[in-house]
Amino acid sequence: MPKQKSHSATKKRFWLTGTGKVKRPHGGKNHKAETKNTKRKRNLRKNTLVDKTIEKTVKNMMPYKD
Repeated sequence: MPKQKSHSATKKRFWLTGTGKVKRPHGGKNHKAETKNTKRKRNLRKNTLVDKTIEKTVKNMMPYKD
């Protein structure tokens, strides 16, 4: 059976933690940044975990990253 292809956009935007959770960067830090206060922009720099409702979907799109 041939190998599955990984979803290219998913490979670039998500990564797995040591415990198997999926991490992602925050969005919304570039467009209209002048209207956002400094604290808000600083907090958007940090990464966060993907919600458990779509975690399975993201993992299926990167089959060989386990």
